Amino acid sequence: MSQTQSPPPSLICWVVSDGRRGIENQALGLAEAVQAQLAAAGTGMRIGRAVAHKDGSVALPDCGPPDLWIGCGRAAIKLAGRHRRTFTRCFFTYVQDPRTRYRDFDLILAPAHDRLTRPNALAMIGSPNRISATLLEDGRAGFAAQIEALAPPRAAVLIGGDSKRFRLTPRIADYLVERLEGLLADNVSLMITASRRTPKALSDRLSQAFAGHPRVWLFDGEGENPYFAFLAAADWIFVTEESTNMLVEASATGKPVYALPMDGSAGKFTRLHAALEAHGAMRPWLGRLEKWSYTPLAETDRAAGLLINRWEPPLQSHAASGDAA
Repeated sequence: MSQTQSPPPSLICWVVSDGRRGIENQALGLAEAVQAQLAAAGTGMRIGRAVAHKDGSVALPDCGPPDLWIGCGRAAIKLAGRHRRTFTRCFFTYVQDPRTRYRDFDLILAPAHDRLTRPNALAMIGSPNRISATLLEDGRAGFAAQIEALAPPRAAVLIGGDSKRFRLTPRIADYLVERLEGLLADNVSLMITASRRTPKALSDRLSQAFAGHPRVWLFDGEGENPYFAFLAAADWIFVTEESTNMLVEASATGKPVYALPMDGSAGKFTRLHAALEAHGAMRPWLGRLEKWSYTPLAETDRAAGLLINRWEPPLQSHAASGDAA
């Protein structure tokens, strides 16, 4: 077999979630990292999506029963017990803390800041994600014209919203707009994206302030999402401090990451912020741009290796050896 060819799929992985991007991408990122490591060892694996809908229905993948099951989110927890009774030789993995349903999983990959101590639990900085050199290169290539239209240097600005511990208040909205105007005054082009949690008042204000500006690319949620292109093209990445997923994804790029403050108290997430700062990825935004380098955070790859070591994948799929749905 040529080294440039992927091995034929022989194993099947189900990624199980409620379909929300922020939830599913954690499980999918881990699955993709496992797939890449298995491929490097000569074993193929196909990934299918299982989505639990709000009405109680479940859309299962058409790739056959799983050898590896990776779930994230409450919907996945509810399905795990049922699927475990059906797929008796499958290896069940959960991302995050399943909250009392620990026995339903062979492996739990929990954020270190949760301090989960269980025999079947391993800790990682933050959560798995899909960031890879290939994904970033593909993202940039897909939006090359729009990126080239923005004069360098460029900053990606990733804005979240209200959470259990933080609020994006009018005071914080004022702060964010002022900081972005300050970056433009320093001749830094901006690539701005908001999340589903961003208050509409702020989204409207960002549009009024920056839409049409020659040095601003403001993604309004319409059309293909340029999120990975933003990460790839950025010289700096700014992230509101409540968004743990976006902070970890930004830290996986090797680009300087600045945390933007919110109203509230970080609580246990102080430990995550400290870990990202200790890694050299993240600093608080104090008003002056700096350049620094660090080894991109590779926790997803490390977690994938831990999973494979615990799982010890079979040479042939369980489906092929007789497991049925």
